[in-house]
Amino acid sequence: MASSRFSLKRLIGMALGIYLVCDAATHGPLRRAVSGLFQGEVSGLAARVHGRPITLSQLERALREDLWLQGKSPEALTPDQLKTARQAALDSLIDHALLRKEVADSPKPVQVSDDELNQRLRNLLGRFETKGHMQSAMKAQGIPGEAALRDRLAARAAQEKFLESVTAQAATVNEAEALDWFTRHKAELAIPERVEARHVFLPTLEQSPEEAKAKLETALADLGAGRKDFATLARELSGDPATKDKGGELGWLTRGRLPVDFSAPLFSLPLKQPTLVRTRLGWHLVEITNRKPAEERSFDDARAEVIAALQSVKRAKAVDAYRTELRRKHSAVIERFPLD
Repeated sequence: MASSRFSLKRLIGMALGIYLVCDAATHGPLRRAVSGLFQGEVSGLAARVHGRPITLSQLERALREDLWLQGKSPEALTPDQLKTARQAALDSLIDHALLRKEVADSPKPVQVSDDELNQRLRNLLGRFETKGHMQSAMKAQGIPGEAALRDRLAARAAQEKFLESVTAQAATVNEAEALDWFTRHKAELAIPERVEARHVFLPTLEQSPEEAKAKLETALADLGAGRKDFATLARELSGDPATKDKGGELGWLTRGRLPVDFSAPLFSLPLKQPTLVRTRLGWHLVEITNRKPAEERSFDDARAEVIAALQSVKRAKAVDAYRTELRRKHSAVIERFPLD
């Protein structure tokens, strides 16, 4: 009796094995069902890293966010440009996933101070004409509020600081390298035309452009009539905390260090003639107080700038190399799925 039960089990096992082989060979119902389950598992996924999914919706948000930070949108790209940008966004998401683990596993915790985070937030806000415009853009990117935005900026800052620490040695520049580069690029390092300026600035983040302009028109009239001097106007009206208590003094400025919508009118102004200038950030009552023509520079004068520039180039290359090595080292835990 026991032998009969054993023979029956054996026959059933053999029959099942034959069925599975035939089903697989002919794309039968079982194979289709299993394939459907697998497709359901990866449907909507762009990649997996260490078993954690990167969804297509995450990828699209990351794509829009990356383009948003560059002042672009997917709708403005050609199909080829969009494909390249989407792949770059996926690479970044994979890199971020790998870096999160590296940062978390680092024996020396990466600290991001509130001051650093606040500065990053101010820099981002400066790309928009009003705070409302930034909030609308955040909503479009799926960022629910400022707390979520701060979390994203903090995560990016931590990863950037971590990358700086692991690439610091590769980014060192010695005196000989700096001198050689200076000698070959001396003409490009000439000091450009400079202007010394001061301003009274009214941002349009929390007031209308018309209201800001009207206030500065009154200030310009007071200045021309001698009722108030420039330093008083700056102290009473300016929304620039860095200069309002210093007479509005901006110091020496070059074109390349300023936004185009400010540098173009600024460098066209004559000396000692206060003028109203509109930029995307607000209205300025600005005056050129001095001007210097372009002039050559010595290596001693340019040393710090040359070293900083070469360090930046070396660091960028070292970061690319580190990320490539990170993807190679963790290739076994990176799964990519077709994006089309």
